[in-house]
Amino acid sequence: MVKMLGLLGNVSAVIGILLAFGSGVARVFGFYLVSGYTTMTLFQVGTGLMVLACLCKLETMQRR
Repeated sequence: MVKMLGLLGNVSAVIGILLAFGSGVARVFGFYLVSGYTTMTLFQVGTGLMVLACLCKLETMQRR
């Protein structure tokens, strides 16, 4: 269970960082929509995934 939470934390962190970074770059270049979603929505989803990663990492640290 601890390894699964660690893996979930790592995967969600990487996806969240890429999503937030990609939406920021798209916004800088003037794109307000990416694949039908607004860039601010994608940024918020990326931020939420990074928060999930932090919570997973905190849980694995607490169980040790």
